[in-house]
Amino acid sequence: MDGVLLDTEGIYTEFWSRIDRAFPTGVERFAHVIKGSNLESILNTYFAREKHTEIVAMLNDFQRDMEYRFFPGALELLELLRERAIPCALVTSSDSKKMDAVYGAHPTFRDYFATVVTGEMVSEPKPSPECYKLGAKLLGVAIEDCLVVEDSLNGINAGVAGGARVAAIATTLPEATITAALGGDRRHRVYGSTSELLAEFNRTD
Repeated sequence: MDGVLLDTEGIYTEFWSRIDRAFPTGVERFAHVIKGSNLESILNTYFAREKHTEIVAMLNDFQRDMEYRFFPGALELLELLRERAIPCALVTSSDSKKMDAVYGAHPTFRDYFATVVTGEMVSEPKPSPECYKLGAKLLGVAIEDCLVVEDSLNGINAGVAGGARVAAIATTLPEATITAALGGDRRHRVYGSTSELLAEFNRTD
């Protein structure tokens, strides 16, 4: 969702960089390393338990006031998929509180998806494929027949590990970095933007 449909990854990079300054993790480029991870995993991996409540409160305040902007082409892509009756699952590392904020900002957003998988619904965060396997199961389709659209390395690796085809969007990482991560597998493709992926769908029936 973030980095694919919503232009929020840069905003989150600023937030988690600020958290890293307040509660140093010692991890180089921490805000980039955690992209695609869910909140529980981030907290348990990098921060002392006594700091969790404070960090969550800071995150909730931040998300309540932030702007959830769509990437150019994002809504058009969702409309096209709905017109073609292609079932879609929203698979996100975000928790339900974050999703409530997104739905509040965009009341019809949920309507585009047959099902939603949030970070609390899985025991293993990305790059584990658990979330995408659950999404496919809830849709009632084989994951091998699914197209995973991702921007982060953790998400891309999760899609590949699950056996799905991956459309990687270079909104968060350079195309060269993503291409290297995909290892030349021709089942997967890299797109420069969400609009570029939309154009690909428009060229096909």
